[in-house]
Amino acid sequence: MASVVLVLLVLLHRGRGGGLSSLFGGGMQSSLSGSSVVEKNLDRLTLFFGAVWLISIIGVGLLMKLAPAAAT
Repeated sequence: MASVVLVLLVLLHRGRGGGLSSLFGGGMQSSLSGSSVVEKNLDRLTLFFGAVWLISIIGVGLLMKLAPAAAT
């Protein structure tokens, strides 16, 4: 589930010529900073789900490594 959400969040980011994030207000730039509040929140969500995905991958790897040892 985290993988699918992570892929969708990455696709929402703006590329060089704009992106899907502009559909949700990412095209409106603040004059004080380089990116809008929507893009900052999108960055935070992407980092959060990236961390969840990484922890899940490490957890599954450890479970697979320790599962045969626990069965004996």
